[in-house]
Amino acid sequence: MTIMRHPAFQPSCAFKLKQFAQTTIIKLLKQAKQEIGMEYMSTTEASEKWSVSLRQIQRLLADRRIPGAEKCGQIWLIPENAKKPPDLRTKKKPAYQSLLSDLDQIIRKTTIPMPIHNPDKILETVNDQRLQIQYEGELSYLRGDFEKTLCCYESTEGDDASRLRASSVAIAASISLGEYHTYAKIEAYLKEWAKTGKGSHIAAISELALSTAAVSVIAPNMASEWLKQGFFDDLPTEAKPDALYLRAKYFQCLENYEAMLAVAQTALAFCQSNQGITTPEIYLYLSCAIASHSLGRDDVAKNWLLKLMHICLPCGFITPFAESLTALGSLVEQCLEQTFPTYHDVVIHQWKRTWKNWITFHNQFTKDNITLVLTLREYQIALMVAHHIPYTQIADQYHISVGRLKNIMMGVYDKLLISGRNELSKYVF
Repeated sequence: MTIMRHPAFQPSCAFKLKQFAQTTIIKLLKQAKQEIGMEYMSTTEASEKWSVSLRQIQRLLADRRIPGAEKCGQIWLIPENAKKPPDLRTKKKPAYQSLLSDLDQIIRKTTIPMPIHNPDKILETVNDQRLQIQYEGELSYLRGDFEKTLCCYESTEGDDASRLRASSVAIAASISLGEYHTYAKIEAYLKEWAKTGKGSHIAAISELALSTAAVSVIAPNMASEWLKQGFFDDLPTEAKPDALYLRAKYFQCLENYEAMLAVAQTALAFCQSNQGITTPEIYLYLSCAIASHSLGRDDVAKNWLLKLMHICLPCGFITPFAESLTALGSLVEQCLEQTFPTYHDVVIHQWKRTWKNWITFHNQFTKDNITLVLTLREYQIALMVAHHIPYTQIADQYHISVGRLKNIMMGVYDKLLISGRNELSKYVF
């Protein structure tokens, strides 16, 4: 025998009864709340008003994300004036977009030329502490106070836009001080952003800073591919002078001095300002001097160098000349003795203090990335030489003359900044 339920207890009827009860309670509560100026809406009404599913409204209520919502028995009552809670799934995107905008803005505001005769006046021109920190870091670096440059960098913790902007000069300072641990922290930070912000200004600025290290310690194969190719489309316009200097430096690492001079002169023609001087301009002047000297045009190189000294040394900017002392040979000393003799010993002292640190970084970079620094053929030959295999045997294997082999090895020694076979063996093993 089949037992029939009363129609009132059929599922469809039960649902209707529940809905009727909810509506009745809401009406009664609304009447009561109207007396004290408060009105409520049901979950269904909230769903329609905010254009979200009923299930989503239930989730928001369960997570207590709707302020003022009250539960009466099995029924939720939502204030009529309640605002739709933000979707947490899209929270990260606005933050990322905000960083992009903030980074572009801080780059734009920190490329203002510094007054030539009083560069410190720029600190009064910009009244934002974030911008002052950027300029203080640059001014300190140019004067050889690398510790202060790193202090400025550390003060940007928690401010990603400021930290990304300050990373290039912080990397240069850490190399000059021989602070490999500090460099490694900055490198890890930049690599993470280069990965996270791929295809944006964030990644481009991160890679630009990383390339600063690569070309500074003569490890050009570690530079970004877009720097090697000269494609700067992903960079903000204001950051392109920095990139052009690094590209000129990249050509210096490759000993392509004609290309180095062409890039530096072209960049200066476009970014040179009559209102003051910028750090990229200083290093582009220096690039012109180095390229001219390397091409045997010492008179031209001397003109570039003297012009730059008259801009920099009255302000105490000694770092550019200490960094270029090796590349320019005795030319720097001649110009110093001729025009600024009081700075001669200061520049030489800084060169002695920092050069050994650059060499240490270079050896660390190339040791970790020797297959990037050397061609495959050079690497294979270097391994055989490091094992003390006779030159005649290596030459026979590669079907070249011993003289040609010696020339190849001279190039290897130059790239690794070492002096001979014994040092190569220690380096490789």
